[in-house]
Amino acid sequence: MTDAAVGGEIENIVPAFALGTPTSIGSLPHRDQQAAIAFAIERNPELPAAPSLPNLDRRESMIPQALWGLAGADVATDGTVAVDPAAVDPEAPLGDPGLLGAPFSTLRAFLATVAGRTEPVKFQLTGPITLGLALRHAGLADDVAFRVAASAVRQRARQLLAVARAALPAAQLVVFLDEPGLVGGLGDRVPLTADGAIDLVSGALAVLEPHAVTGLHCCGPADWRAVLQAGPQIVSLPVEAGIIAQAGALGSFIERGGWVAWGAVPTDGPLGDSDLRLWRVLSSQWCELVRAGCDPVLLRRQALMTPECGLATHSEAQADHVYGLTRRIAERLHDQVANVKLSVGA
Repeated sequence: MTDAAVGGEIENIVPAFALGTPTSIGSLPHRDQQAAIAFAIERNPELPAAPSLPNLDRRESMIPQALWGLAGADVATDGTVAVDPAAVDPEAPLGDPGLLGAPFSTLRAFLATVAGRTEPVKFQLTGPITLGLALRHAGLADDVAFRVAASAVRQRARQLLAVARAALPAAQLVVFLDEPGLVGGLGDRVPLTADGAIDLVSGALAVLEPHAVTGLHCCGPADWRAVLQAGPQIVSLPVEAGIIAQAGALGSFIERGGWVAWGAVPTDGPLGDSDLRLWRVLSSQWCELVRAGCDPVLLRRQALMTPECGLATHSEAQADHVYGLTRRIAERLHDQVANVKLSVGA
C-alpha cells in the first residue's frame, strides 16, 4: 500500500488541541461494543480514542492484533498466537489491508460512528519494538524478528491511515505507537543498540508523519532521551515515570513544538474520589521540570491529559471514574492558566 492510498501527503501537520485536552490510552473493559464506543466519544468529545475491547474478543489485544495477517502467524479465536519461524517472510505483504478481520471489529464500528467528523480523532498501534520482542519470544532470530516487526508495523500504519481517512476525510488524525517494550530501557532484554531502537521506531513514525499527528506511548519508566529522539510529536508517559532526569531533553522537545500526554491518573491501584492529590503530583513534577530549565508556559500549553494506560483489566465503573478524574485534572489546568492570564491583565 502506497502513501497515495492513504489520501496523499498533508504538509506541516501540527498538533492543534485545546488546553489540557483529555483523551485515553488503549483498551476499555466493556463487552458491549456500542456502549464502549459511546463511552469513548461522550467522555472525551474533544479527542475520542478508538477503543480496543480484549474482554469482548481477545484478538483485539495488542499482540494478536499486530500479528493479524502476518505470513507464518496464526491468531486463534481465544487470542493465542502460534508463529512458524520457517514460514515468516520479512518481505511478505501483510494481509487484511482493509482491516476487515475480527481484531479490528471495534475499530470499524468506531469509524462508522464517527464517520464525517471534522474534529481530531485518536488511534493507536502496537510499536515495532514491542512486536519484535513478541516475535523473538516466539522463536525468531533477533535480526529476523525486528525486520519482520518493522515491516509489519509500517504496513499496518498505512492500512490504518487508509481506512481512517476514508471515514474521516476532514479530521485531524492522531496516531500513537504503543511501546511497552521500551519500558525499563533497552539493556539485555532488548537486543538492539540505542540507535537501532530509535531507527526502528522513527521508521514507523515516518510512515505516519505525512498524514497524522504522531505520538509514542510508554507505560512506565524508559530511556526518555531515546524516546524523544525517535521523533514523535507527542510523547505519552505516566507522570511519575522518571522524566525529570531528562528535563533538558524534554525542554528542547517542547520548545520545538512537541506535546506531552501526561498519564495523570494511575491505572495500577486504588483511586480516591478526589483529583486533588493527582493534581498536586502533576504540579510538583512541573515545578521540578521548570527548576531544571523547562519553559513553564509551554509545559502547560502543550499538554494533554490521559490515564496512565489502558483499562481492560478494570470494571466499567472504574473506567468511568478514571475518565472523570482525568477530565477534572484537565479542567484544573485550564483554570490555572486562565487565572494566570487574568492576574497579568491578559
